[in-house]
Amino acid sequence: MRGEAEAEYRTSNIEVRVRQNSKFEIRCSMFEYKTGFKGRREMSKRKFNVAVAGATGAVGNQMIECLEERNFPVKSIKFLASSRSAGRTLRFRGDSVPVEEMTRKSFKGVDIALFSAGGGTSLEFSPVAAKAGCVVIDNSSAWRMDPDVPLVVPEVNPHAVADYKKKGIIANPNCSTIQMVVALNPIHRKCGIKRIVVSTYQAVSGTGKKAIHELYDQTRAMINFLDYKKNVYPHRIAFNCIPHIDVFLDNGYTKEEMKMVNETRKIMEDDSIGVTATTVRVPVFFSHSESVNIETEKHISADKVRALLKKAPGIKVVDDVGNKIYPLPIDAAGQDLTLVGRIRQDESIPNGINMWIVADNIRKGAATNAVQIAEILAEKYL
Repeated sequence: MRGEAEAEYRTSNIEVRVRQNSKFEIRCSMFEYKTGFKGRREMSKRKFNVAVAGATGAVGNQMIECLEERNFPVKSIKFLASSRSAGRTLRFRGDSVPVEEMTRKSFKGVDIALFSAGGGTSLEFSPVAAKAGCVVIDNSSAWRMDPDVPLVVPEVNPHAVADYKKKGIIANPNCSTIQMVVALNPIHRKCGIKRIVVSTYQAVSGTGKKAIHELYDQTRAMINFLDYKKNVYPHRIAFNCIPHIDVFLDNGYTKEEMKMVNETRKIMEDDSIGVTATTVRVPVFFSHSESVNIETEKHISADKVRALLKKAPGIKVVDDVGNKIYPLPIDAAGQDLTLVGRIRQDESIPNGINMWIVADNIRKGAATNAVQIAEILAEKYL
């Protein structure tokens, strides 16, 4: 493997290896902590025919890994991608599985399809899959705000999965939205949230494999005093921050920022929540970070917020500033928990709380959340 390696990126507990054939691999020394699935309840004994659409992409790869890690009851699995990737093989539970070109006939006999193939592809193929009797869990933004399509974060609104029957489609939220609502929902249910102000610091893996390569290539070039190229982002990402994710809209916000506004209200089932967002791309490979300020209806202390979040599903409170312990992207990478720290009172208003939220955008922000939705389907509805 080292003979093929074009690049390696390491931190204290995660390693990214970029290879000549445009693949990248992630190795995490926190494997036992990252999985954390010991003792989870068994699902029904029924097994399901599963398809992964966009299987060769970064999120598709992670979906496959999560299905295997979480021991999802797979009877058969089908990997789908564009014609460019057809013929490749991917591993699942020790077997080599060929990648097939996705066509309108691909979903016959499939029970659940995990889609991570882009919005246009989802708009075209999700209704086809649903018509064939398959339930689609889609990771793109194509269906998120459709009133007949549930937008689900299992720790927040698992009951919404039941609405899949309207169109046969369930939407996976934006990665930044997912980690934020996981952390904020317990507070909202306890004392009500009036307003959210969020600034994100988003890893390049949110853009895909080409962005991972671009950050590495630019970093290597600058360290060696060489010219660098910009292909993925409009500005250099190495040693820089870009306050621009997705396209700008007429209101001056980006589409990414408005996703966080609209999706948060839909998932938390409260259109009265005021949300404003600024989303920033930063030179980090994996894990999004967020600075979040909330104003609550009722007063709640920082200590009570910590206690509340320590009991909440999917959250790990990492908050010991006296020992310089707080959530870091390198610690969140490779695991499924949402890390929350820097919890403190906002002294500028009576009912304000500040916090810092970090999660792996490819895992909890995409693949794991989709597989968790599939687990709810398997346990309760199929």
